[in-house]
Amino acid sequence: MLVSGPSRRTVLAGTAAAAALTAVPAFQASAQAVPATPSYRWRQVVIGGTGFVSGVLFHPSVRGLAYARTDIGGAYRWDDRSARWIPLNDDLGWDDWNLLGVEAMAVDPAHPDRVYLALGTYTQSWAGNGAVLRSEDRGATWARTDLSVKLGGNEDGRGTGERLLVDPRDSDTLWLGTRHDGLLKSMDRGVTWGAVSGFPGTPSGSGQGVTLLVAAGRTLYAGWGDSDGTTPNLFRTSDGTTWEAVPGQPSGTGAKVPIRASYDCHTRELYVTYADAPGPNGQTDGSVHKLATGKGTWTDVTPAKPGGTTSDGSSDTFGYGGVSVDARRPGTLVVSTNDRWAAGDTVYRSTNGGRTWTSLKDSAVLDVSETPFLTFGADKPKFGWWIQALAVDPYDSKHIVHGTGATLYGTRDLKHWAPQIRGLEETAVRHLISPPTGQAHLLSGLGDVGVMYHERLTASPSRGMASNPAFGSATGLAQAAAKPSYVVRTGFGDHGNGAFSNDGGRTWAPFAAQPALAKDAPGPIAVNTDGSVLLWTFVHWDGTKHPAQRSTDNGAGWSEVPTFPKGATPVADPADPKRFYAYDTDTGTVYASTDGGLSFTAGATGLPSGDPQFELVAAPGRVGDLWLSAKWNGLYRSTDGGATFTKLTSCRASYTLGFGKAAEGADYPALYLVGSTESITAVHRSDDEAKTWVRINDDRHQWGWIGETISGDPRVYGRVYIATNGRGIQYGDAV
Repeated sequence: MLVSGPSRRTVLAGTAAAAALTAVPAFQASAQAVPATPSYRWRQVVIGGTGFVSGVLFHPSVRGLAYARTDIGGAYRWDDRSARWIPLNDDLGWDDWNLLGVEAMAVDPAHPDRVYLALGTYTQSWAGNGAVLRSEDRGATWARTDLSVKLGGNEDGRGTGERLLVDPRDSDTLWLGTRHDGLLKSMDRGVTWGAVSGFPGTPSGSGQGVTLLVAAGRTLYAGWGDSDGTTPNLFRTSDGTTWEAVPGQPSGTGAKVPIRASYDCHTRELYVTYADAPGPNGQTDGSVHKLATGKGTWTDVTPAKPGGTTSDGSSDTFGYGGVSVDARRPGTLVVSTNDRWAAGDTVYRSTNGGRTWTSLKDSAVLDVSETPFLTFGADKPKFGWWIQALAVDPYDSKHIVHGTGATLYGTRDLKHWAPQIRGLEETAVRHLISPPTGQAHLLSGLGDVGVMYHERLTASPSRGMASNPAFGSATGLAQAAAKPSYVVRTGFGDHGNGAFSNDGGRTWAPFAAQPALAKDAPGPIAVNTDGSVLLWTFVHWDGTKHPAQRSTDNGAGWSEVPTFPKGATPVADPADPKRFYAYDTDTGTVYASTDGGLSFTAGATGLPSGDPQFELVAAPGRVGDLWLSAKWNGLYRSTDGGATFTKLTSCRASYTLGFGKAAEGADYPALYLVGSTESITAVHRSDDEAKTWVRINDDRHQWGWIGETISGDPRVYGRVYIATNGRGIQYGDAV
């Protein structure tokens, strides 16, 4: 988004790319309802957004009621009294990880408590089918119908839509546009679904399919994303049975893909935004057109034509994204540009049906004091990027919200903008450290928004994301166990790919030098217990593995370690500065170094292999005490520095393991596990070195796939931090 390098929003073109994605493990355990003991209180660490808000929908009949959807973090309902978003899908568990991407949502104007969600993150063969959720209480509870088709809430075109619609003539009838399986219809409020025969679009396994569904009076319109720019891409039906191409519709590259549409019932005009690609990436051309539905005449009302040149000589290419009419003022509407990197995206507003436009960005005053990371290490924040979600409050003409790749901005006066994001956390989390001392109880490494230093868990970090340099996605984060003031991080950065801190992560400086591989393949990093040795490994986003490199001068110089297994994650011994470890997941072999990382020799062999997500961790304060999470192969332990391992019988599956403060009277740290002890994959704690476990999360707090990392707090017994793939950082306290 703001910097180069892969993110967890990278759109996958096929199964070859799937191996690099965080949330594509093969699941073996099935979720069952098991009471949580002991009791825990669950909250989310506040960062504020950090992900792509792909849709916003105000309810047309209820003041202050709105819904938002995200590409990998579920849907939310706006609670006007508390001025915050309420997550609606945290009850989706381990097996349902693919349903945290929301393809579309719909409300019923005639029944304010009804809301519908179409869920499914990916359409690849390794992902499960989609589902439709329906609620009679604004998302407090859901009924579910599993579909026989796949949906793609985190694929190209995820900001189009909505693809789900309640028929204005009959609240029992719902329509769902799919990417590869045409148009579906339900006549029993989403309980059962069937394909619509006679719909003009021809589905394909690689196409966009239906990009939008909108009602204009009693006529339904459907956008089609697979036109070549000359064939029709907007269809309609007036009787719910017979579909036709809309006559006179625009054509050409700038009107190739209909992105979004909004109907002005006062003027009987349908506004449609177009681009040459579905977005949010890859758009270079676009337009805005309106259809006078009664007369059948089209008018080009594009605010600014793409393709000009900016003041610095860059090509001003972009498409158009969001569109929303003002329900209170005829002829008043807003549209957004999308993928406009040279001049920057904006929201245009017109009060005369698109004859003239005003760019709201030009007069915007942005206040990001509540979420300072939005400066992305710069002097000031951007007005927006990836703006496809856009909505005007039907009860307040000056209340406009628009989504970006990292937040949801709102204004109440068309000039002053601030994040309207409380409660909505969509980060994909990769690294967690809970320091044993210092002001911060948590450091985190994130996808897309780098590294955060959390002085408070209930407020977005006041320093924003770590800068000097700023990272897009963090790939490594490590702290010297005996010198916690020293922290290092790696990632995809703007001016370097590695940095160190001497104040526990508050401030940073880039390494004086870095290996050439670091620019395109910055992998994990480890620091030994006294901070004198760094080990940095390099893994390209396509999976290519490279040798590790070592530094003994705080990153000023680096030398290759030929005996380190390529691509493995380095693990520092927390008690002995001479010891490092690495688990070669290709061969199932543990390697150890006793000379400060100069050389590595093979230890235990014959361990589970073939999965890069197998994890090796070291118990704090002990020499050679290693734990190996091997997913459904179970949990293994070594107390001799990796020479031998024993499989634990108390754990059937282990995906990630962390440590926290020991229970009162115990002499070993508390263990926190994402895995299964019997049949359920959940969050567990052990206070007796993994002899016994208790489940500590409950069925309302599951957050999809949570297998990346977990950490207990070394200062607060019972507190645990959980990394999610789209719901930020969740933390629990024993009560």
